[in-house]
Amino acid sequence: MPESSFRRLSSGRIDASEFSEDAGFTLIELMVVLLILAILLAIAIPTFLGVTKSANDRATQSNLNTALINAKSVFQQNSQSYNLTTNATYTTPAAVMAATLLAAEPSLSFGTGTVSSGSAPAQISVAIAPDGNGVILAAQAKGTGTCWYVFDNSIAEGAAGPYTALTGAPLTSGTAYGEAKAATTCTAASPPAPSATVSYLESGFPSL
Repeated sequence: MPESSFRRLSSGRIDASEFSEDAGFTLIELMVVLLILAILLAIAIPTFLGVTKSANDRATQSNLNTALINAKSVFQQNSQSYNLTTNATYTTPAAVMAATLLAAEPSLSFGTGTVSSGSAPAQISVAIAPDGNGVILAAQAKGTGTCWYVFDNSIAEGAAGPYTALTGAPLTSGTAYGEAKAATTCTAASPPAPSATVSYLESGFPSL
């Protein structure tokens, strides 16, 4: 083998040997990478959870708006009254309304008692004012535990029936909306009175 070729071959072997010895990351470099990943996760996870909770609240509000549209349709078809005729199976106007809404929107679940945020399909609680001129719908958002309310009063309501506990809540005619943050119970039959964590608006759902 010519001397020049031998030198080039030897040089290549030395370079390859040096490269293999220097290849890879040091422990400090790996620790820096892990630290950066931990910081990014610490920033991203709360943001992701916040977006998820907000989406759950929006979905619950959308479900209530859908239920309200159907309830208003029933109201018009029932001679402008929410007080539907009872029968042997459904013994209260609220129970009849819940069954009627379920038939119109089977993707949701309707009842007259306390609803839970962890159920599927989404549950909506229904209550009817004693005079038949008002309906209350309530649903709890998954993740946040917030109980959202919708009130629809064809006339101004008095503090009776499901409205008894609503000191300061919307009793005027029209549609109003409510929010009870981190609610332990969520039912249309007994909405809570306004407080630091409970608010009602006539212009739309309270801000998240």
